[in-house]
Amino acid sequence: MTQWKETVLLRLYALAKIPLIHVAGISVESISDDSVSVKLPFRRVNRNHLGSMYFGALCIGADVAGGLIAQRLLSKVKRGKGSLIFKNFQADFLKRPEGDTILRCQDGPAIRDAVKRAEEALERVDTPVRIEAFVPSKFGDEPVATFVLTLSVKVRA
Repeated sequence: MTQWKETVLLRLYALAKIPLIHVAGISVESISDDSVSVKLPFRRVNRNHLGSMYFGALCIGADVAGGLIAQRLLSKVKRGKGSLIFKNFQADFLKRPEGDTILRCQDGPAIRDAVKRAEEALERVDTPVRIEAFVPSKFGDEPVATFVLTLSVKVRA
């Protein structure tokens, strides 16, 4: 599926279920079962009083980046219906993000393993998911923030 279709699906889901994701204006840059990259635009609604990206907006972006792979993998579960939630959240803000921010998660293999274990056991499975945030226009590939979220997935028969 192309980036714009993934973005439309994300925004429709967000509008119906989690409106703050819609308000933030997040778009999907790339997605696969192994990694995801989303873009959080640097616009007024996402900025703080100092003119940088508001940490709450960055947290929304980290939530989306960490959850999209899991949602994608849970939609392929054959044994029942899957659900996900984040149980824990750790963030390190390293630099002021003063531009469009890319949030990237490359923990697809660990998420796939957690979904597989949850499907086999029909019990909740937790796994840490790492997300990094970048402002390419200002810092290139140097992270401006890092996040570790505890993803909790469950499959019900």
